[in-house]
Amino acid sequence: MSVRARLRAVVPALLPSAKADVPELLGLPGRRLLAQRADDALVLQPLDDAFAPAGDRVRVPAPWPRRRGAWAVAPDASLAVFAGVHAVRAVEPSGRTRWEVRHGCWYGACRELHRSYEEYGDRPDHRYPERGSAGFSVDGAHVWAHVRGPLAVGGSADELAPHVVDEWLLLDPADGRLLARADAGAAAAGSFHLPHPADPGQMGLSIGEGQDGAPLRWGRWDGRTLSVAYVEGDLALTGVSPSGERLMTVTHDQDALAVRDTAGAVVDGLEWDAEAAVPRHPEADPENDEALPYWDWAGGFLDETTLICSTVEGDEEWGQGRHWLLDTAGTRTPEEVVYPVPVGTWPPTATLGDGGWVTPADSGEALYVWERG
Repeated sequence: MSVRARLRAVVPALLPSAKADVPELLGLPGRRLLAQRADDALVLQPLDDAFAPAGDRVRVPAPWPRRRGAWAVAPDASLAVFAGVHAVRAVEPSGRTRWEVRHGCWYGACRELHRSYEEYGDRPDHRYPERGSAGFSVDGAHVWAHVRGPLAVGGSADELAPHVVDEWLLLDPADGRLLARADAGAAAAGSFHLPHPADPGQMGLSIGEGQDGAPLRWGRWDGRTLSVAYVEGDLALTGVSPSGERLMTVTHDQDALAVRDTAGAVVDGLEWDAEAAVPRHPEADPENDEALPYWDWAGGFLDETTLICSTVEGDEEWGQGRHWLLDTAGTRTPEEVVYPVPVGTWPPTATLGDGGWVTPADSGEALYVWERG
């Protein structure tokens, strides 16, 4: 079975692809942002519900090059947070640093608490550090940050044990005040945040430990206490449903895709083994065991019960990568997406519950927004 995709919009990139990362579409319907990271700045463009420009473009100066960390932006584009090798720094569009929280160095062998990027920026041994990430709550009222401990200035919001490697922080975006902290229970190579789309007190953290695993954490803040669910298994978090009650996950070995509750339990048997659910690529060798399909760590919810997912990484040796729609309330059988034009080698991302999904142009010069035909 297959389903046709209809092109809903073409969103031009803000910067030339040679000078910037692939653009990203952020935010809920009614509060869309197009974001693109260059070495010297994060560039933002508010969009309307038709994905057309709606307001002035915003340029936030970046404190360090793009390969040295991650970033997050407030829903109203008034503040960007850069999660770097040695610090989490909040920067306003004017270029003013609002606050900075220094922490342990993400280069694994380093035990220094650096005071600036310039201390290590040109050092060969710091060329390829691990990294954490940051994320804003859905209302922009809190910043969550995954950092390498210890903090340069501890002594608040409950000190953690000396053996803790990675910390999960809750910060006030107004002044960087530490509201709470928890042991992330990981030794990360990288991570990213996915917020609850309705409850500003909840946040997902997906951690990658390279070949060692993929811890998944779900945090809840009630205004006084931060509680963390340490989800069992090695799972990459790929999406949160519009209600925030369901998570889409892919196992670290990429064999199984599942819909889970925020405690980590699989919902109503909604789990798909790639080998059983998806046919081999039509151009793959039927006798080659390495030609078996496997899920990408990508995708998301198109609505509360429909998923977009893909097998691009496993397909690329044999031909065009494939995308799939999964109706969890219907047949529960993956349907291959058929596009009117080639979509290149990128996995899809969901546009946060409005029925659409996004694929980048191979050139990096635009995003294509799709919906079911």
